[in-house]
Amino acid sequence: MKIYYYLMLFVCFINTSIVQAQTSYPQNYFRNPLNIPMQLAANFGAVRTNHFHMGLDLRTNSQENLPVLAAADGYVSRIKVERYGFGNAVYITHPNGYTTVYAHLNKYFSKLDEYVKEKQYKDEKWEQDITFQPGQFPVEKGQQIALSGNTGGSAGPHLHFEIRDTKTEECLNPLLFGFAIPDNIAPIISGLYWYDRRFSTYEPGANGVDVKKAGNVYTSNLVQVNSPEISFAIKAVDKANQGFNLGIYNAELLMDGKLIYSFKIDKIHYDDTRYINGCIDYTKFIRDKMGIQHLSDLPGMKMQNYSPPNSTGIVKLQDENVHTIEIVLKDVKGNTSRLTTKLQLNKTSDKISSTAKTIMANEAKTITTENAEIAFSKNAMYDAVNFNAYEKPDAYQNTVSNSIILQSPYIPVQDEYILRIKANRKLTNTEKDKAVILLDYGSDNTVVKVKWSGDWAEGKFNRLGTAKLLMDNNLPSVSSGWTEGALVNNSSLLLKGTSKIGDIVSFRAELDGKWLRFARVKDNFVYTFDERCPKGTGSHTLKVTTVNTAGNTNTQTFTFQR
Repeated sequence: MKIYYYLMLFVCFINTSIVQAQTSYPQNYFRNPLNIPMQLAANFGAVRTNHFHMGLDLRTNSQENLPVLAAADGYVSRIKVERYGFGNAVYITHPNGYTTVYAHLNKYFSKLDEYVKEKQYKDEKWEQDITFQPGQFPVEKGQQIALSGNTGGSAGPHLHFEIRDTKTEECLNPLLFGFAIPDNIAPIISGLYWYDRRFSTYEPGANGVDVKKAGNVYTSNLVQVNSPEISFAIKAVDKANQGFNLGIYNAELLMDGKLIYSFKIDKIHYDDTRYINGCIDYTKFIRDKMGIQHLSDLPGMKMQNYSPPNSTGIVKLQDENVHTIEIVLKDVKGNTSRLTTKLQLNKTSDKISSTAKTIMANEAKTITTENAEIAFSKNAMYDAVNFNAYEKPDAYQNTVSNSIILQSPYIPVQDEYILRIKANRKLTNTEKDKAVILLDYGSDNTVVKVKWSGDWAEGKFNRLGTAKLLMDNNLPSVSSGWTEGALVNNSSLLLKGTSKIGDIVSFRAELDGKWLRFARVKDNFVYTFDERCPKGTGSHTLKVTTVNTAGNTNTQTFTFQR
């Protein structure tokens, strides 16, 4: 009888522990922030360029202006208005220690919208980041706080939704809070890769292994490797029942039944989000558009709460026996897929050698060419790089330096590095004032205004590619979609912005001598008619002043009737 009693007590303890583990976050405290069923376009921790996805992307049926509702009682503690990123966003702080974030909105609820508008006109500034006291804008659970939209860095109508720890500001996985999102589909594995870890994951790079599927069980042929130190990576996606490709929540790597590495994406701080570049095969992601996640830590990784301490995931083979490798992938609902394979060390190949310009992880180093210096901090590299930097002549118009090739755009950096370039001729002070450095990394480019130290032009960057020093005397400009002096019956005015080099970094519009609120929408500027320009008020003069990266300033005047 005593044995039965203690057994039941033990079972109860185990069950209680499981429940507590599964409900460490309040369940069903937060409601769906939309009035339509929650359907995911992206989940927490999904791979994005240079960052983790930090919340849920909720589908809005490809529509804008759906009501967005407060997920729980609380107060509006902050709003943001910005060109990229969140666009228009609302932050609500709740009494249980959490803050919810709602982004890419079109419009706030009326009282908040009017407050923000008044501040924009007072500051004569469209972009805003405003914090509020608890009594200013209290909200109740289910209260409409905004209309959904497509603002900021959004590629289509949806609602970005986050849950944060108010105190630490860590983003938490919203799927751990008990939202009713149907999901009975296990993660899907489509590739297995291994890397020689005696030098770096970047050289010689990924070695692909074919994967076969039978149900939720995956296998491959014997993996024979030529290095006694290797690591694995997995190409896989998760799916909720709506069919979008989602990121992997939990992965485990076992060798001969022993756990040697795991990651679980429960929480991420925005200070750590760029470390995604060390969690993936960055080369494959940028060059081949393939999402492959490492099942190991790179030596330059300093991300918190991602993988267990002292668990690098590096497999050290000390014999030529056949070993069993198992990879287990799980989603938040517990749907599980397994990949099982055999691993054997074959004939060992030569190790990649370091060069004089090798940059190791956790090492600060300055690389030089004849006319350039590239200074990296100790936090710049995730893994060792045999850094290749060289120069070549550049005949591009207005270029006043050689092109400086900085390794490859397919190698990531964490911290900004300092690039110094010497011009190929003596520049006047006037010319120096219009100088910029352009960094081309294939898919796009970054242009920065230089700082001068004698004859050296200096800029900071966080990607690699090909850099050059340019003189920019081009004026930025905007173009209107209406004929001068014409009657405008639209609900808004649209101005298309153009800067030949760099970006328009400053925009100011004045209507009949007074500042007018234009929103920045990607490269364009939009004014929605309000009481500042009512109908039937005759002819108006719109003066627009733009400044680009180099500091070139242009003032244009437009006329219209309303």
